Amino acid sequence: MKQKNKNLTFQDVKALFETDLTGLCSLAKACKDAEAFRNKLADYLKSDAVIPDSPAVRNLEHLLAYDGKTVYELSTGEEVPVRTLTMWWEWLTTQPSAETPSLDFLLDVYHQFLRLYVPEPEKPTKEQVRKWMRRWPGGLDEEVKNIRRANKARIIDMLVKRIEHVHAENSRYSFTEEMTHEEKVDKVKEWWYDYRFQLTMAARSVREINKALDHTLPDELVRLYHEARKKGIPVFVTPYYLSLLNPYDTGYDDASIRSYVLYSPELVETFGQIRAWEKEDIVEAGKPNAAGWLLPEGHNIHRRYPEVAILIPDSMGRACGGLCASCQRMYDFQSKRLNFNFEKLKPNETWEHKLHRLMKYFEEDSQLCDILITGGDALMSQNKTLRNILNAVLKMARNKRAANRKRPDGQKYAEMKRVRLGSRLPVYLPMRINDELLEILADFKAAAEKEGITQFYLQTHFQSPLEMTPESKEAIRRIQSTGWTVTNQLVFNVAASRRGHTAKLRKLLNEYGVFCYYTFSVKGFRENHAVFAPNSRSMQESCEEKAIGKISEAEERAFLEQYNACRFKSAEIRKFCAEKEIPFLATDRNVLNLPGIGKSMTFQLVGITADGCRMLKFSHDGTRRHSPVVNHEEAVYIRENKSVHAYLCQLEGMGERTEEYDSIWRYTEGETERRFQLYQYPLQEPGVTSEFTHV
Repeated sequence: MKQKNKNLTFQDVKALFETDLTGLCSLAKACKDAEAFRNKLADYLKSDAVIPDSPAVRNLEHLLAYDGKTVYELSTGEEVPVRTLTMWWEWLTTQPSAETPSLDFLLDVYHQFLRLYVPEPEKPTKEQVRKWMRRWPGGLDEEVKNIRRANKARIIDMLVKRIEHVHAENSRYSFTEEMTHEEKVDKVKEWWYDYRFQLTMAARSVREINKALDHTLPDELVRLYHEARKKGIPVFVTPYYLSLLNPYDTGYDDASIRSYVLYSPELVETFGQIRAWEKEDIVEAGKPNAAGWLLPEGHNIHRRYPEVAILIPDSMGRACGGLCASCQRMYDFQSKRLNFNFEKLKPNETWEHKLHRLMKYFEEDSQLCDILITGGDALMSQNKTLRNILNAVLKMARNKRAANRKRPDGQKYAEMKRVRLGSRLPVYLPMRINDELLEILADFKAAAEKEGITQFYLQTHFQSPLEMTPESKEAIRRIQSTGWTVTNQLVFNVAASRRGHTAKLRKLLNEYGVFCYYTFSVKGFRENHAVFAPNSRSMQESCEEKAIGKISEAEERAFLEQYNACRFKSAEIRKFCAEKEIPFLATDRNVLNLPGIGKSMTFQLVGITADGCRMLKFSHDGTRRHSPVVNHEEAVYIRENKSVHAYLCQLEGMGERTEEYDSIWRYTEGETERRFQLYQYPLQEPGVTSEFTHV
């Protein structure tokens, strides 16, 4: 296994089995058929030849139990046969087979057998994790800022030429004839901090992206974008965010943000046939969604859990500050429900009436106490629109509370306790956090607290330490000044999954008062193949890197008491981490969003398909409530869309030392982490009904 992953051959793998697993191979070859081999293996796992009662034995017992069965793969709705051990026996004994196992398949099986004889390795030390973290620069580092100053100057010069040749005199952003070049440059520098300028000047074609990156895009990527345009995939990247990329080979590694905004061949190939992974987001009038909830007409409310529902307004909130390549709502961009046609997205007079009806849904639901306003992006809505939405939420909370006074104990409805805004604009477009927006947030919080709402979260999405810039740092500080808590959700794609990268992001966010909330595995459909990191890597990251920031429940309570009582929130986080000698607070949960079921990382490997992809049996998160429909689900089977070996080859191509990831093969089961106490719902008043409505 000292050979590089990409250079491994079938002969190499055959030699590995014959050299390292001689006894097991002899046992298999002595069997007349696959059933005999399974029986012999079951006996072998109980013998003294293997490490007794080990995770390796438990893992192979699961593979044995499922071999020869067919499982219903939830994301695709297909029946998939599981033949892991049978297929390996057929390959080893050169028997005819319905499927030809790949090198990736054989490598995974090899590692699962090898675990029987090799003790579990030691976890990385804290110093090793810190060493990995130090590899990754942040956007506040001087070297990074110097490169970005040059990027910004080049892009501003490009924008000057664009305004000179394209924009009409009646445009908000135009030059007068008497202006010199230097005056034009100064004017664009001034406009740079106007978020509307950034949106107006966003790159909407590969030509504009390439110009902003000093014509450094590879030819094959340019050709790919031309294909993307033909298929109708929108392009939208602000000048500010383009300035964060590093166009050149020297300087910082920007793969984590580059892969987030630049498209992959698989995405372009699949666009037009993308299926909704979030099956509960498929809404038909009068019919329950996949999670069992009855929802209003249209595509404004999405719901999975009893306590919370998502509101997507008919406004500019159906757009974003940029299109993320692995966005979970790419299905909605494909259908054009989400788009970048800003003029058409401005709300008309019917929206106010519709908003009232949507608020009635929350008001008349027995369990909803949390509303997440998102999109698209909640902060893409204009200030007036956002104020109207929040006022409607306030009125709804007030009405729900008043109605409860007339209900007897045991029949009261859950009252609103939490309001969240989902936005990536502190990262994509930090200049959007302007004075009027801050006033709206502060005013709403003051009024909502009088109606019993106690939690106010802005959920943002930093993907990389490189995205923490002076501008985004200031945007976060300003949001926090209104009393809203800023939390972060990360998509654990290949570039972000490199050793120490996510740990460094946690540390940097904590330093500026941001709590990490979720670390999401990428959904597994074809369009995300290029960026998918296996769930085994997510578990490895959680157990080996994030682990150095974990604290006990008692320590959590003590920290939150101090945090809630203090005025300077960021300083309190830094102080607590220093006292505990930890680099960050591990407040996020590594999870996969299961179709129609919910977030979970409780899984068990039950099979490996011929191409080396793992079949995982998931259980839904037992730490929270679900709809009655979901509670009846015994198991959920998900087939990953990339093998562990293919993932390691990708890392190798990015310059990673893949021997640092050797333990990844051993992560064949997982358990959903408990929720950090900051994210628990406040206690409801006594007498709330246990009955469900809208289900």
